[in-house]
Amino acid sequence: MISVLLLTGCALAARAQGPTPVPDGPPTPAANQTAPADNAGSAKARALLESMVQALGGDRWLNLKNIYMEGRIAAFYQGKPTGGTTQYWDWRTPDDERLDLDEKAHDRVRWVQIFTPTQCWEVTYRGKRPLQKLSPSDDPCGDAIRRHEHSIEAAVRWMHDPTTVLLYEGQQMAERRLADQVTLLNGNNDSITIQMDAETHLPLKRTYSYRDPIYKDKNQEDEEYDDYHPVDGLPVPFSITRLHNGDMTQQRFVFKAGLNVTLPADGFDADALAAKIAH
Repeated sequence: MISVLLLTGCALAARAQGPTPVPDGPPTPAANQTAPADNAGSAKARALLESMVQALGGDRWLNLKNIYMEGRIAAFYQGKPTGGTTQYWDWRTPDDERLDLDEKAHDRVRWVQIFTPTQCWEVTYRGKRPLQKLSPSDDPCGDAIRRHEHSIEAAVRWMHDPTTVLLYEGQQMAERRLADQVTLLNGNNDSITIQMDAETHLPLKRTYSYRDPIYKDKNQEDEEYDDYHPVDGLPVPFSITRLHNGDMTQQRFVFKAGLNVTLPADGFDADALAAKIAH
């Protein structure tokens, strides 16, 4: 009994002489606990995007004045080929695009589409007119403007905006290849998702979504890139596939490409093209 009392007394004395216990503070907020992981994911995403830019050609790619492509377009309906193809000649600058189309080899320069960041024109022997909607929910001009606003080049511009959130989303399969997936979320709550080849860092797929202006449901647009070839020292995809809500809508097969080429004399002037074709 005396031993127990002595031990108890010693314990009380030691507790009295020790440091005053500090009250437990409030629990650490969950946001603070996940911040390091979020920061690491953002840094990983940024590093992958920088690697993609370098794989595409670095500063030289960033400062391209234009790109030219020539090939054939295959159309699809509900994911199935329609059976027809159209030959095309495509000139693109950072802001504008001119697409010459031809369903017959002898009838070139008689069907031209011009796309700007805000307008789209179609020029034929009948003259110039705004690119028409095919149906209330099928708007080629709106589609072209959205593609421009969500392009790989646009994603790189977003990356340098301090309001953009970068998310690394792990590795996925894209075009039967292992790919790193990164999503950029800008200050307007708009997003671009890019899948990059885990080995070469070249983009394999770009995805974005938007609200249908008529039915208000969400539509997803994908563009897949394959069969890269060096053109003037920079990699260019010679197969480009577009999908709408998972269904293939168009596939472009490139036969010839060039960088910083001399633009057509009438360039992107729809009125000059209309006058030329009319004669």
